[in-house]
Amino acid sequence: MSVLMQFAMFPTDKGASASPWVSRIIMLVRDSGYDYQLTSMATIVETNTLQEAQQLVDKAYKVLETDCERVYCTITYDIRKGPMGRLKGKVESIEKKIGEVRK
Repeated sequence: MSVLMQFAMFPTDKGASASPWVSRIIMLVRDSGYDYQLTSMATIVETNTLQEAQQLVDKAYKVLETDCERVYCTITYDIRKGPMGRLKGKVESIEKKIGEVRK
């Protein structure tokens, strides 16, 4: 199984820049060992199960819970029975098709 999860989580009570708090979450994701891709709007993580993805979100919230009064979170899942590797594979598939079109 492969679960692609795109999520964004940040405090809404800390002013205009959330980067100090988002950095904490990204360190957690990096240390989890899961493949991930940081983007300017969200982070995409690939896990083996839905439960692993949800546990990661729970841990991310706990990172912010201690000193944030209000936390905003969005989550999108793409759950598929099949092998891992879709985080990179989906991008490579599109890039290959673009290359074929340009020939």
